Amino acid sequence: MATLPAPLSIPPDRSPWVVHFNCNSCNGCDIEFLACLTPLYDVERFGILHIGNPKHADVLVVTGSVNHRNARVLRNVYDQMPSPKVVVALGVCASTGGIFRECYNVLGGVHTVVPVDVYVPGCPPKPEAMIDGIVQAAQILRDKRAHPRDGQAAITPITLVPQPAPAAAAPAQEAVHA
Repeated sequence: MATLPAPLSIPPDRSPWVVHFNCNSCNGCDIEFLACLTPLYDVERFGILHIGNPKHADVLVVTGSVNHRNARVLRNVYDQMPSPKVVVALGVCASTGGIFRECYNVLGGVHTVVPVDVYVPGCPPKPEAMIDGIVQAAQILRDKRAHPRDGQAAITPITLVPQPAPAAAAPAQEAVHA
């Protein structure tokens, strides 16, 4: 009797995919964030992949202060992401509104529109701080996958179990004609 191979599984701490959204920033944080993707800092060595579609993303990185014009778009991007998801507020403007917080059209930090899990301070933050924040977000995502809240079912790895081989067919009996 042949034994079946061990089931294959995808680990629950699979690599997080990050999508970036710019909410009216001066591009200082954006340039430093893009520096994290270069070979000098190489955030991909931690298994983190930058993508452009929120429907595939696990982590939302937001730069800039939220204003009346982009709050709806930010919420829409957040809602398109599958659960569980993590939000990183990158820079002082995303955290509190920064130097623009007293402006008539600024709502403040990202937390006024979507829940924020990680704050990375600085104007702009250094790439090392950004990498630390994104790695921390990856750990929070791993914890959310393992221990869901709000009545969500735990996200478990997909297990592929091979089907057993079909039983050998019995030899066909010939019909006897009388």
